[in-house]
Amino acid sequence: MKQQGRRLGELLIEAGLVTNEQVQYALKLKKGNQKLGELLIQEGIVTERQIMKALESQLSIPFVGLYQYVIDKKIVNLVPKQLAERYMTIPLKIENDRLHVAMADPLDFIAIEDLQMATGFKIERVIATREDVNRAINRYYGIDDSMEMLIEEQQVQDTREDSFLEDDSPVVKLVNQILQSAAANKASDIHFDPHDSKLVIRYRVDGVLLTDRVLPKQMQNMLIARIKIMSNLNITEHRVPQDGRIKLHVDRYQIDIRVSTLPTVYGEKIVMRILDSTNTFKELDRMGFHPDNYERFTRMIERPTGIVLISGPTGSGKTSTLYAALNRLNTDKVNIISVEDPVEYQLEGVNQIQVNANVGLTFATGLRAILRQDPNIIMVGEVRDTETAEIAMRAALTGHLVLSTIHTNDSISTITRLVDMGIEPFLVAASLAGIVAQRLVRRICRDCGQPHSPTVRESEIFRSRGIHVERIHRGKGCSNCSMTGYKGRIAIHEMLVINDEIRKLIMDNSPLGTIRDYAKNSGMTFLMDDGLMKVAQGLTTTEEVLQVAIGE
Repeated sequence: MKQQGRRLGELLIEAGLVTNEQVQYALKLKKGNQKLGELLIQEGIVTERQIMKALESQLSIPFVGLYQYVIDKKIVNLVPKQLAERYMTIPLKIENDRLHVAMADPLDFIAIEDLQMATGFKIERVIATREDVNRAINRYYGIDDSMEMLIEEQQVQDTREDSFLEDDSPVVKLVNQILQSAAANKASDIHFDPHDSKLVIRYRVDGVLLTDRVLPKQMQNMLIARIKIMSNLNITEHRVPQDGRIKLHVDRYQIDIRVSTLPTVYGEKIVMRILDSTNTFKELDRMGFHPDNYERFTRMIERPTGIVLISGPTGSGKTSTLYAALNRLNTDKVNIISVEDPVEYQLEGVNQIQVNANVGLTFATGLRAILRQDPNIIMVGEVRDTETAEIAMRAALTGHLVLSTIHTNDSISTITRLVDMGIEPFLVAASLAGIVAQRLVRRICRDCGQPHSPTVRESEIFRSRGIHVERIHRGKGCSNCSMTGYKGRIAIHEMLVINDEIRKLIMDNSPLGTIRDYAKNSGMTFLMDDGLMKVAQGLTTTEEVLQVAIGE
């Protein structure tokens, strides 16, 4: 919004959306021409929709949600795509010789003048969120034309590699639109699923797979070939899995994409993991830790020696927590080396090693080499086998802090997993500093969340965990959350701090139940408890917590 930061700040304070301290904090972070509104959204202080609603009351310009808003294709064609993308605007309708357009920045008068010159209409403004406008642009511009041209290309068998490289070729346009649409929807993964008679494109948004579009089967080979070329993969190889990487700019941001191909009976399936560099490093105090768990975790990682393990399934945010921990520990006084598969984000000041099994560089061999490099802190991407686990634990016993991840259901069962891998109980007990179990749950949309009384069943669940709650929240559904009631995800944790009593129980090969009872009596917060506390705070729902937390 092209408004003075002070005016917008005062408006939001008057609306009760922010405090003066929060505005001053955001202004200190301001760099160059960065807008106050963007900073407040980036810091999670307000949502874009809240700012838009506040501007609506001040400017008397209506706010509109574009989700499921049907726009005539003829109206869309009045504004060239380049203009729509440059000014983040989308035409909606013509009424009384005026063109109504939705704008992310309704005070951009240069944009209004350019739109008037391009269309010949007087412009009537409405406000929409940048995310809504971005999604609408990707939905309405060019997809049908590109599909028709692709089908024609396939019919004339134009499969020359050149056709996958030219910027104006239909296949290039279609792949770019799919990537832009995924970025606009804040997707973490894109799935290209081959079927018998069609190709299904799905996005994973907030941990849930949603079908975006279904394409004709004859487009499959061209799309896969284009993605392989972008990823520097072998386009003639269809029999074995391949892995690649793409770097590109989407909507002013650079994103890294990890590409994986897998042969199936109906052709190659491709999954693209989107790594947004703007969300790479969160501060540790913004990772969603309960204050008690935050204090325990910081004590764990600030130890000079020992191994700290983060457990959870794929996609539970383990890597993000590891990077946040490394970011906190990363100073000129320590030598930090990591061995990862793959290196997802590059950390300045950290020596990162990429695993390469083809040349014999595994976690175990990389870890051995690291120990000869005078490290203070070692990060191992994952403990996958006995050899890696044993070297990591011996490193923790010889004066190093080791951070790593492991796939287990909860923190306490990690102990059994390590023993089952063949690690001697005395080595597990002596080297472990702590274990963190982590899951991600969907966050209630801040724009449509409403208070409700808990159901009888929910009240029973809270009571059984010793938590008192009178009100919980649920999302009603709005354009900002695509009518799901959820927007974004937060982490829930359980933290097992290894003390002398637990070490004794481990060395005595005590059953997990005994260790769990001791931890519970010592005040440990389990996944279920942390999740229900976040439900009580209005951050998520009971249903989300029950899907990922196992009752103890």
